Amino acid sequence: MSERLYECTKITDLKDMLKKSGKKYADNIAYQIKIEEGKYQNITHREVRERIDALGTALIDMGLKGKRIAIIGENRWEWEIAYLAIVCGTGVVVPLDKSLPENELKTLIERSEVEAIFYSQKYETILENAKNEGIGKLKHLISMDLKQHKRGIYAEKELIQKGKELIKAGNKEFIKAEIDSEKMSIMLFTSGTTSASKIVALSHKNLCSNLMDIASILDVNSNDIFLSFLPLHHVFECTVGFLFALYKGAKTVFCDGIRHIPENMREYKVTVMASVPAIYEKIFKIIRKQIEKQGKIREILQKEEQYRNSSMEKKKEVFQEIHNILGGNVRLLISGAASLDAGIEEKYRLLGFNMVQGYGLTETSPVIAIGTKKHYKVGSIGKTIPSVKAKILSANQEGIGELVVQGPNIMLEYFGNRIETKKVLVDGWFHTGDLARIDEDGYIFICGRKKSVIVLKNGKNIFPEEMENLINRIEGVEESFVFGKQMSEDKNDIKIFAKIVYNQEIIENTHKVKGEERIQEAINEKIKELNKTMPHYKSIKGILLTQEPLIKTTTNKIKRQNNLEQIRKEEARCN
Repeated sequence: MSERLYECTKITDLKDMLKKSGKKYADNIAYQIKIEEGKYQNITHREVRERIDALGTALIDMGLKGKRIAIIGENRWEWEIAYLAIVCGTGVVVPLDKSLPENELKTLIERSEVEAIFYSQKYETILENAKNEGIGKLKHLISMDLKQHKRGIYAEKELIQKGKELIKAGNKEFIKAEIDSEKMSIMLFTSGTTSASKIVALSHKNLCSNLMDIASILDVNSNDIFLSFLPLHHVFECTVGFLFALYKGAKTVFCDGIRHIPENMREYKVTVMASVPAIYEKIFKIIRKQIEKQGKIREILQKEEQYRNSSMEKKKEVFQEIHNILGGNVRLLISGAASLDAGIEEKYRLLGFNMVQGYGLTETSPVIAIGTKKHYKVGSIGKTIPSVKAKILSANQEGIGELVVQGPNIMLEYFGNRIETKKVLVDGWFHTGDLARIDEDGYIFICGRKKSVIVLKNGKNIFPEEMENLINRIEGVEESFVFGKQMSEDKNDIKIFAKIVYNQEIIENTHKVKGEERIQEAINEKIKELNKTMPHYKSIKGILLTQEPLIKTTTNKIKRQNNLEQIRKEEARCN
């Protein structure tokens, strides 16, 4: 368990958080929004809280007190204002995945029994159809883009204005609304097919315990600038990005898209970013290309070794030119939602970027553990945050077993699903489904998902994620998926195979080859070299090559079952 390194404001619920941080940071800029190239709109923390109060008041006036209300759309201030206006005195918020197809979206609207939904313009037709078809309890559509109501559709901006007028006239119902911090206030769908996805029930207490713990161990303050990139419906971005930035009185800016991340970091002078490993890998490739162009690879490698044991501040000074590629102001990079390659993590730290790896799940609000400036080990997710306890169940000879945790951030239940709740909440401990080991200093190392482990005939366990990280280091490999394949009628006769997504241009340039056959040979050679570095039982026996991306969630996690099913279908067609 991590020790608390910094003082933090005690909060009982998100409404309390808004009140206390709003008073402290009223005049700080909360959002900087790009209107057009070179022109920005600033919204202060005081204005944010005024808009939340106004919108919440208008929602209650619409008859939505105690109701479930969904939000769907890209990252924007209107999304965040809507979330807090719902959850801080109106009803229960249901953030929805913006990448869902129409049929799945309708299923979730029906399952969650939402009566209203905030949305971005691109979803208008889908949602009008859902309302007209009588899907679930949906009655009200609220546009985040309209300036005024039209054809039975409300405009969020007009509702805010109406709410201000209601408050001026003496309506204090939202402002004075009391929060039950232990009651379900947030409904989140886990990833997976909509019929199989579970609904995670979270409370204000869950989220606020997480906010206070994070604030007590991460060096973040009101001068920081957060880049919002990961989808807001995902609890990692919601807690560690959106809510944490408001709690600390910091500024949030919104990314223009994955290709614009380095450019946006320079433009807004970003200091803090929470993202997934795939993004940090892309950014690292951009940095490496710049260094190669300048012909400085050897010089950088020598400096990395020379300053290996120096402070982060000294490394940043030595590698300032590299820091300038990302604007020169980065103080903290948080990686989560998937396993980060230890090699990439070490490279960032050698260059003076304070990169920490965190770990958590939707069910844990989400953070369970995270590295800090003071406490970290490369390859580890750090120690548990101050309020969370962890232990390993049924450890094998290497100390690897299932990670189970306990703390105030653990969900209330899987809503409406007692059977699944009982499976993961046992005697007050939440079973993460992840295999891990904890070293003598309390640092946690994640090995892989319990259900993803490939068990060989000799009883040895293969962790696909570990092997994928090694394959992904091959120049020109974009991503990979390691799986077990039954080689005979004996069900236990399993061999290791890998599906590899490659970049043709990089492979051809790096390995000096042309054509599919030569590319296959080049990658095969690299896999053979990799096999020599591993125990024989881990050897990769065959590869499938493609340029098509793997099936992933919106936070870039590989959907293992979906990819496996796709491989089987492709093999069946070939046979």
